[in-house]
Amino acid sequence: MTRLSPWGRRESMLRLGISMMFHDRSKLLGTSLGVIFATVLMIQQVGTLFGLLYKNTQFVDNAAADIWIVPPATQQALPGSAIPFSVLPRTRVTEGVDWAEPLLMGGAAMMRPDGGREGLTLVGTTLPRLAGGPWAMVAGEAKSIATADTVIVDDGQRAALGGVNLGSIRELSGRKVTIEGFTWGLIPFGPGYAFAGYETARSILRLPSDQTSFVLVGVKPNGSPEAVAAELRRVLGPEVEVYTKQGFHDAIVSYLLGAQIGITFGTSTAFALIVGFVIVSLSMFSAVVDNVREFGVLKAMGATNLDLTVLLLGQASIYAVTGTTIGLFLATLMAEGIRSANLVLVLPSELLFGAYGLMAVLCAAASMLAIFRVRNIEPGMVFR
Repeated sequence: MTRLSPWGRRESMLRLGISMMFHDRSKLLGTSLGVIFATVLMIQQVGTLFGLLYKNTQFVDNAAADIWIVPPATQQALPGSAIPFSVLPRTRVTEGVDWAEPLLMGGAAMMRPDGGREGLTLVGTTLPRLAGGPWAMVAGEAKSIATADTVIVDDGQRAALGGVNLGSIRELSGRKVTIEGFTWGLIPFGPGYAFAGYETARSILRLPSDQTSFVLVGVKPNGSPEAVAAELRRVLGPEVEVYTKQGFHDAIVSYLLGAQIGITFGTSTAFALIVGFVIVSLSMFSAVVDNVREFGVLKAMGATNLDLTVLLLGQASIYAVTGTTIGLFLATLMAEGIRSANLVLVLPSELLFGAYGLMAVLCAAASMLAIFRVRNIEPGMVFR
């Protein structure tokens, strides 16, 4: 062994490490399952977190507005305080503004045939621009809300609303409406979104004509949303808050992560990694203890502590790659299996690739206990 080049020594150690892994298949299986379990649980928790964040930022992301004008202290795009309607004309004449439209949002309740009620978040939007939705249509047409007393609801709530179909007539907060379309997946933390024309929504929500919920703004071509937003803040003053689309998105994410959701999912993800770390650590340490005589033979033959460290880190890398690959495969199958209008696991490519790096670090760290044990093995023990 001592006559081999440094690269040759490392390659020999890696080959030997692989052979030792497959020699004890029970520990191979146990260690791999630990990595797989940690990967699946971590991806499931983080994917669910991303899905919940998406559910609560999708309105801002799909409203086709560059700038949002909202009531003070607004933390999400949900029903809340109103702003003066007079904000709208002042916005329209502000430099850099291409268009501005009011948007209503409020809580409503639809009567079911069995006498129960189902809560909805009613959105009132203006035509023909339809800034603020609806989008993700799966039946009917968005422009159908131009007709008075017409609403569009989410397909995921059809059963909850009493088995509604196109043309179904229901009572919405005391007013008869006709359902003429369905969206898909537009259900945030609270009640699902329903869409109606601006005046229909204003009448159902009983909001005075001199108030509105939000003002959506489009910036002129080649304009800067940040610059226009700054000008709107100067013009409109402290009675409203002005966000760029990205700024409002980031504010919602920060609010949600700072609330209980961030603590809950952060704890669950950490638990998954700790469990995986413990399983891999104990398995690799146990493998060293069971083969302590073999490691002593290797040292007696000239293997250095560095050589044996390469062997163990090579094993850890193999566990990380194979376990993560299988875990990601199972996690994506799970994501497809539970996909619904109410919940979706969002698995961006950055998360999937990042899982490999994270699990590689975890397995390398877990191997340190075994490495410390190997460094204390005396070559002479083989002759005892």
